[in-house]
Amino acid sequence: MKSNVLKCFLTFATAGLLLTTVGCNSGGGGGGGGGNPPVSEPSVSFHYHRNDGDYTNWNLWLWEKNAEGAAYEFNGKDDWGAVATYPLSTWKDPVNNTLGFIVRKGEWSAKDVESDRYVDFKKFEMNDNVYNIYLRSGDPKIYADTSMTITPEIDSASFYSKKHITVYTSVEPETVVLKEDGKEVDIKLTCYPTRAEIYFKDSEKEIDFAKDYSVEVKFVGFDEKSTAPVLKTRLYNDENLAEYNYDGELGAIYTAEKTTFKVWSPFSSLIELRIYETGTPKSLGGSDVPYKVVDMAKGEKGVWSAEVSGDLEGKYYTYAVTNSSYSAQEIVDPYARSCGVNGLRGMIVDFSKTNPTGWEDVNYLAYDRKELTVYETHVADVTSSKSWTGTEANRKLFKGMYEAGTTYTEGDVTVKTGFDHIKELGVNAVQIIPIFDQANDEQNMTFNWGYNPLNYNALEGGYSSNPEDGYVRIREFKELVKAYNEAGITIIMDVVYNHVNGAQGSNFDVLFPGYYFRYDGSGQLTNGSGCGNETASNHYMMRKFMVDSVKFWTEEYKLGGFRFDLMGLHDLDTMAEIVREAKTINEHVVIYGEPWTGGTSTGDYSSAKQSNGNKWQGYGAFNDKIRDALIKGGLAADSELGWVSDKENRLSTPDVNCLLSGIRGVTEGDVTIEDPDKAVTYVTCHDNYTLYDRMIATKKFTKDDEEEIKKINVLANSVIFSSQGTAFMLAGEEFLRTKNGSKNSYNLSYQDNELDYALKIKHPDMFENYQKMIAFKQNTDGLHLDKDGIADFKPTMSPEGAVINYNVKDTANSREYLVIHANGLLNTDTFDLSGYELYWSTTEGMNKELTTHTRIGHYETLIVYRTSN
Repeated sequence: MKSNVLKCFLTFATAGLLLTTVGCNSGGGGGGGGGNPPVSEPSVSFHYHRNDGDYTNWNLWLWEKNAEGAAYEFNGKDDWGAVATYPLSTWKDPVNNTLGFIVRKGEWSAKDVESDRYVDFKKFEMNDNVYNIYLRSGDPKIYADTSMTITPEIDSASFYSKKHITVYTSVEPETVVLKEDGKEVDIKLTCYPTRAEIYFKDSEKEIDFAKDYSVEVKFVGFDEKSTAPVLKTRLYNDENLAEYNYDGELGAIYTAEKTTFKVWSPFSSLIELRIYETGTPKSLGGSDVPYKVVDMAKGEKGVWSAEVSGDLEGKYYTYAVTNSSYSAQEIVDPYARSCGVNGLRGMIVDFSKTNPTGWEDVNYLAYDRKELTVYETHVADVTSSKSWTGTEANRKLFKGMYEAGTTYTEGDVTVKTGFDHIKELGVNAVQIIPIFDQANDEQNMTFNWGYNPLNYNALEGGYSSNPEDGYVRIREFKELVKAYNEAGITIIMDVVYNHVNGAQGSNFDVLFPGYYFRYDGSGQLTNGSGCGNETASNHYMMRKFMVDSVKFWTEEYKLGGFRFDLMGLHDLDTMAEIVREAKTINEHVVIYGEPWTGGTSTGDYSSAKQSNGNKWQGYGAFNDKIRDALIKGGLAADSELGWVSDKENRLSTPDVNCLLSGIRGVTEGDVTIEDPDKAVTYVTCHDNYTLYDRMIATKKFTKDDEEEIKKINVLANSVIFSSQGTAFMLAGEEFLRTKNGSKNSYNLSYQDNELDYALKIKHPDMFENYQKMIAFKQNTDGLHLDKDGIADFKPTMSPEGAVINYNVKDTANSREYLVIHANGLLNTDTFDLSGYELYWSTTEGMNKELTTHTRIGHYETLIVYRTSN
């Protein structure tokens, strides 16, 4: 057989077109001048050069592979430009895992290079305890020194069709070898200055997805050869894999007579089912000896199955998977519906044994999404404070969140706490931030928001009274749903399908390496989540998983809705199908999400982002435009002020439009979304500051201004609770909650995140204000208008920008309300309110006198009414 090493045929002359050294205005070598922070331990230095010399507000967003990203400032300078030097110990193991980075301006107002880039430290030398990385504005390449020397290497190699591979190189390729599972393959080859195009020589041959491919390249003018895997991820789409798309049931399908196990893994060579008596591995105090081991059989569409006779109820199971990337890798079934401790083994569940007494009487609550007042909380926050004095064993658990009869007393004042506090407040929906199984140490729980998904269809064991028994978490959460349902409160689940805790080694990746996640052209995981990876909802089997998962949660736990984390990473088709299928179970299900991403997503799909809001079908999203108009939250600087907080300056015209539109249930932005069914109005959520902390952060208010901050707090949410769309609030705002100044408390202590009911005693007037406004929103049908109904709903703002007023009809009670909001900019304003009756004043309660010249006070919301025909 003749050699498969082909000399590249150049289609055009390359002389003079490619230089290994590019001239630049800074001298050669790895230096570049002083100004770097002193280095006392192994570090990395990013040297960034801009031709305009303006480094104002430019910074780095860095993340270790499969980990969450964060912002890092340039903390030095040299002759090359700005320098950011940080110890390698800042991350877990960046030298082996690679370090992703983006050069950005401010909080994502601009990016220097659009795509994510990665530092492979193995390609750099450490000098004087530092890896030096050199970057030029607008240039995607990463250099080792200021002479911009390009080392010969393969930038990427990828299948672009089932017969075609493109290899990108840093310098001119001379020869190329293609291997399939280590054996050379005959190819047709064409080379260009920095790429090679490869086709199978056998015109009938196509990629074999079950095999590994690699290329070996020798470069013109160099003796070195470089080898790289050929990526298949570009071909992982519905068109190329249509024959493997499976619509049947997956997971452990239980009956008392037998359990059938089904898992989709089309290109694995062996899958072994392991059944255990316990869900606790030996390392955590259990056993590693399987109860039974069964080889699974591969069937149609890449589904592996095994049928095991007998009653396996309460047993635990895993899959050991072998394929081109993993060898007997033990994982939990993605479809597992409960788990043992730390989520390391799936559980075989008989759900008929999980229902509390009276579960059959729990019905889906028939709320219109526009009458919802959503209260967002964390399971532990409800009971973690010492001011919650319920059963100690229930603290921070599901059981504590529904324990009734708890109170807190100071002096001669006693207030309700926990579950009874939430009922007393009067909300009709509670959104619980993640309760699915997370990558936590459930035997030694520490505070965590929960955006580190491990097993999507199982509950988090750390919130149960016994994380080692997979049944306990199910029963206790069903008791929670039942208790809230009986109180007229629907439970909304916060779901995080957009990323996993770590892609590599996850059950998704082991079952089909490269399929369930998105990748860039160089084969690196894209980081649209800001957490190191993003799932590919636009791939058929990931879409199926998400749909199946939401249907399971809706049906088994009788949930009223779902909040989608970083919904902008999901495609429109997937979101629409989720809504359609969920509504077949609960016609009143409410689905909404964050219409943005946590980083840059490069996927080729139609995203459910805010600019596509008019394409959303049956779901909505947070309206950050009204939030920013009211308080300047989100990406705004701490010093910025919104309508409720600025008592010196009139709101800008764009912000006025966002505020008045938001009250109408309309979202402004790149496109205008004129539909209250798609709007979730809010000012605070678990992300960012509480309202108290936000005001302190502006530096315009101090702790001595507490009474003024209280009025601002109430005013902000009074606007929300008298607006169209779904109203949403952060737990604890009703008594001036603080997180001790934290803007991002996801990994702080229980104490930083707790609901301190002592504040309820301190601020009873605030609590009463919230009760009245929540009741107003729920019981006034004129605040539940649909897209057609808002045509005549027209809030107006006074010329000086201090007062907003509008009429709200309540047809059910034959009333017409007048709602008036005033901020701190107000000088004096009066209304003729003769003939009106008082509903509520947030500053004077029921003591407000209505006259022909009723004066409106600073930070006041006044609601009055008269009988209508």
